[in-house]
Amino acid sequence: MVDLNIKIKDLLFKNPVLTASGTFGFGEEFADFVDINNLGGIIVKGTTLEHREGNPYPRMAETPSGMLNAVGLQNKGVDNFINDIYPRIKHYDTNILVNVSGSKIEDYVAVVEKLNHLDKIPAIELNISCPNVKEGGMAFGTSCASAALITKEVRKAYNKIIMVKLSPNVSNIADIAKSVEDEGADSVSLINTLLGMAIDAHKRKPVLSTFTGGLSGPCIKPVALRMVWQVANRVKIPVVGLGGIMNPIDAIEFLLAGATAVQVGTANFIDPQISEKIVQGIEDYLELHNFKSVYDIIGLINREK
Repeated sequence: MVDLNIKIKDLLFKNPVLTASGTFGFGEEFADFVDINNLGGIIVKGTTLEHREGNPYPRMAETPSGMLNAVGLQNKGVDNFINDIYPRIKHYDTNILVNVSGSKIEDYVAVVEKLNHLDKIPAIELNISCPNVKEGGMAFGTSCASAALITKEVRKAYNKIIMVKLSPNVSNIADIAKSVEDEGADSVSLINTLLGMAIDAHKRKPVLSTFTGGLSGPCIKPVALRMVWQVANRVKIPVVGLGGIMNPIDAIEFLLAGATAVQVGTANFIDPQISEKIVQGIEDYLELHNFKSVYDIIGLINREK
């Protein structure tokens, strides 16, 4: 048997496969298809301080080798999560992370202060791709200064594991990763969706109500893989890779590039059992190539060049 365990700081994951926020609900929606307890972790959908309706429909569109979404962080707010959802999912024998979102730093801080007290939530994923209303709508994660500031303030308020989710819509993602590492991030996850657009030529109108949306799926994998490799060579904290992972080999490529763990997102919509299949596929790969631990392949392309 190979050892699939990985660690982010002092938090142990039974394997390196997590489900990406917004693609797996709160876990219970997939419980008929997947044994949640077999996953390394689940990251629940984006949670904000107040209830959010999200964007008007249509807000999802299929694209060649991918999909666009502009859901707009629809959720019922952190209090609803704590009082209604958390009691229903806290029994899962896996790490449950909450993706935390907001429009100003004070909102992020208020959310994490509430989550701090939940015994079965050992970590958060800090979504800094949200528009900062105080900066005219520019995402927190598009500059080193704003990414560092929000990480610093959340670090003061939250005493568990912080994973910062990075935006790819930047000129140098490695610089931003380093800035959040310097302010107390325990890990970084990347990439979030790329900004994209679809137009209906016959109607001569944008497909999405918001005109633009987040592009995900296999079409973004080469970009994600490159950015994970760049960041893994820049920071010392664990990197969690995501973006177009559709099968076990995709996940293994991210590990070889330097990711300590991976997240499975869009693939969940195509095959609700894919996350478990990827766990098994990684184990099979390690056994086939006589590796004893998943750590034997993390960043291996840099060690063998």
